[in-house]
Amino acid sequence: MIIPACPKCEAEYTYEDGLNYVCPMCAYEWPQNPEEEERVVIKDANGNELTDGDTVTVVKDLKVKGASSVIKQGTKVKNIRLVDPEDGHDIDCKIDGFGQIGLKSSVVKKI
Repeated sequence: MIIPACPKCEAEYTYEDGLNYVCPMCAYEWPQNPEEEERVVIKDANGNELTDGDTVTVVKDLKVKGASSVIKQGTKVKNIRLVDPEDGHDIDCKIDGFGQIGLKSSVVKKI
């Protein structure tokens, strides 16, 4: 089996370490099988895995910056979209009365 050169610094001294290749010159690590790269799993307040399109409910009252009202506990949110976390907000959704908003997965539970 031929071990590839480092994709970052092109050094030829790479070696296998478990399921990854490692470059001793620049300390870069990459998976041997790129399709097996770790995917980020986003979980709700109860530990259930969330996916795009899920319907969730809010588990506690949430204050919304710039709004005089709050999102009440038990509010149903349909068709969520998972996004890269920005300030901890990893769910993008639309809530009636508030419009497009970002939520943290720790404050919702999957229905």
